Amino acid sequence: MQYTHEHREIQNTLKRFIESEINPHVDEWEAAEIFPAHEVFKKMGNLGLLGLTKPEAFGGAGLDYSYSLAMAEALGHIDCGGIPMAIGVQTDMATPALARFGSDELRAQFLAPAIAGDMVGCIGVSEPGAGSDVAGIKTVARKDGDDYVISGQKMWITNSLQADWMCMLVNTGEGPIHKNKSLVMVPMRENGKLRPGIEVGKKIKKIGMNSSDTGLIYFDEVRVPQRYRIGAEGQGFIYQMQQFQEERLWCAASTLQSLTNCIQWTVEWAQERKLFGSTLADQQWVQFKLAELKAEVESLRALTYQACEHYIAGEDVTEWATMAKLKAGRLNRTVPDTCLQFWGGMGFTWENKVSRMYRDGRLASIGGGADEVMLGILAKMMGITKRPQK
Repeated sequence: MQYTHEHREIQNTLKRFIESEINPHVDEWEAAEIFPAHEVFKKMGNLGLLGLTKPEAFGGAGLDYSYSLAMAEALGHIDCGGIPMAIGVQTDMATPALARFGSDELRAQFLAPAIAGDMVGCIGVSEPGAGSDVAGIKTVARKDGDDYVISGQKMWITNSLQADWMCMLVNTGEGPIHKNKSLVMVPMRENGKLRPGIEVGKKIKKIGMNSSDTGLIYFDEVRVPQRYRIGAEGQGFIYQMQQFQEERLWCAASTLQSLTNCIQWTVEWAQERKLFGSTLADQQWVQFKLAELKAEVESLRALTYQACEHYIAGEDVTEWATMAKLKAGRLNRTVPDTCLQFWGGMGFTWENKVSRMYRDGRLASIGGGADEVMLGILAKMMGITKRPQK
C-alpha cells in the first residue's frame, strides 16, 4: 500500500492541527487527567477529520479505510497516547457498526453529530468481570413495550465521562452467548447532565494514558427505545467482532509514528550524551539495538499496510489484524523500554517524552484484546487449537 498525495495532505492537515491545538496543551491535560473532548472534536469535525471513511450522506467523506489508517498514523505526532486513543474511539471503535448497520434514523441522530464533532461517543463492551472475554458480559436489556430497559455496569470505558452516547453491547435474549447480544445506542446525557439511571461509579486513575478519561459506569433501569438497536437483534457479538477488525488495525497504525519518534529522540540524545570520552551513539551496542528497533517498526508497518490492502479488497482480515495488533502491543512495550534505558536517569523522570511513552504504551498489550487473546485467535485460525470433545 502506498500513500497518495491525498493521504499525505490529510496527514499534513492533521499534523498542523496537532502542533497548534493539541501539543501545546498536552502537559496541562495530562496533569488534569482529562482533555476537553467536545472542544477538540469540534475543531477536528470542522476540518473533516472525524468521518473520513463514513457515508457522505451523514457528513463523512466516503473514502476507503486506507485514509483512516493514514490518520491513525499521523495521530502519533501527539505528545501522549491518551488523546490519540480518545480520537480513535470516536472514529474507529464506537462508530463502524453504527455506520455500517445502523438505520438512517440512528445515523442521523448519532453518527452525523459525531462526524461533525458535536457529540462525543464511547464504546461500551468491557465490564468489571468481562474484558477480553466479550461473550462473558452480564449487562442486560429486557423488553418493556417498545423499549429496552438496561441494567448493568461498563468499565474501562474511554471518553465515558464526557460522552453524549454509548454504543453498548448488551444481552437482549436468553439464547447461546454468541447469539443473545445486541449493539444498542444509549444516549448518556440530557441537557448536559447524565440521564436518570446512569451513574459514574468512579473516574479510573491509571498509570498511563492520563489525558484520556476512563470510567466505571452504572446503568440502573435505563430506558432506551428498541429502535435504537443497531441492525438485527442477537447479531451484536458478530457486529462487535467486525468492529474489532477496524479497532485492531487502528491500534497497529497508531503506533507507527510514535514508535518512530521514540527511536529518533533516542538517536538524537545518544549523539549528544557524552560517555567515557565519546558519545553514547559511538557505542556499537547502542547503534545495533536502535537499528534493530527500527527494523522491527518497519516490519510492523509492512504488516499493517498489507492488512489494510486485504481489508479494502473486502476480505476477512481477522488474522491479519490480530497479528498486527499483537506485534504493535509488543513493540509498544519493548521500544520505549529499550530507549528509556539509553536515556539513563533522564529516562526515569516524569516529564521525559520517552518515559511517557513507556507508561502509555503498556496498555497496547491489554486494551482491544490482550496479547494472550490475540495468540489464542491466531492458534485457532492456524488449526493448532484442539476442538473440545463432544
